[in-house]
Amino acid sequence: MELVEAIILSVLAASTPLLIAATGELVTERSGVLNLGVEGMMIVGAACGFGGAWLTGSIFVGALFGIIAGMLMSLIFALMALGLAVNQVATGLALTILGVGLSGLIGAGFVGERLTPAAHLYIPGLTDVPLIGRVLFGEDAFVYFSIALIIGVWWFLYRTRAGLILRACGDNHVSAHALGYPVLRIRTFAVMFGGACAGLAGAYLPLAYTPFFIPGMTAGRGWIALALVVFASWRPGRLVVGAYLFGAVTILQLHAQGWGVGIPSQFMSALPYLATVIVLVLLSRARTGGSTAPAALGTVFVPDR
Repeated sequence: MELVEAIILSVLAASTPLLIAATGELVTERSGVLNLGVEGMMIVGAACGFGGAWLTGSIFVGALFGIIAGMLMSLIFALMALGLAVNQVATGLALTILGVGLSGLIGAGFVGERLTPAAHLYIPGLTDVPLIGRVLFGEDAFVYFSIALIIGVWWFLYRTRAGLILRACGDNHVSAHALGYPVLRIRTFAVMFGGACAGLAGAYLPLAYTPFFIPGMTAGRGWIALALVVFASWRPGRLVVGAYLFGAVTILQLHAQGWGVGIPSQFMSALPYLATVIVLVLLSRARTGGSTAPAALGTVFVPDR
């Protein structure tokens, strides 16, 4: 029982940064923008988040620093890709390279330092319930926020007029512009939201997952978040399933080594990407309505002058 509980808690912790980052990227891509700089925004968010928390002694301030750092990085992408109509793929890749170098510069003075991780919820009588107590009532605020975030995004996209407009900009930006909607402004806000989520996801790593900062601690999680959006076929509900599935695979490879299972760890690490490729093939064969990417994904919209 304790082993099962420990595995579930590990999966939740490993899945939380993937879910937060992928949720932000889902909103960005639903607006018709492809930002491949998630990894760069996450690692800068991790460095700034840890630095803010270490200097002030507040996990909340550290998380806020991570969010601001991710938003500022996303504004660089928005300026280049949306403002100057630079190729989005090249801009996103450049943003990742910039983020890796910038995080090393920002976090150089914090390497080796430690802080007290985010506190976990404790409700007497409920948290002590075997198996489900700590899972439901004993997590940190980041875990609960990630669930609230995906629910809020689902409600925004499918239950509000603003969400409908955002999806219209992603599906057909020409028609949205013809109706009088400010496509570039909407996409900029979507990119900023994605950057804020990526920065928070990165800050989660040193503030709650591992209470210290090391260069490159995101370890490709930004790329997994990008793959996760495709895996979920741009739907929030499937994103939750995919995030916990990918997190389970990450934890499974660690436990498999501990149990002496003769499966190479490199193969286990590649499983999320392999699953994404399979899903892409299935989606291309199905071509069902609503399951494909936004029609304008990756395009640059230049309004008439």
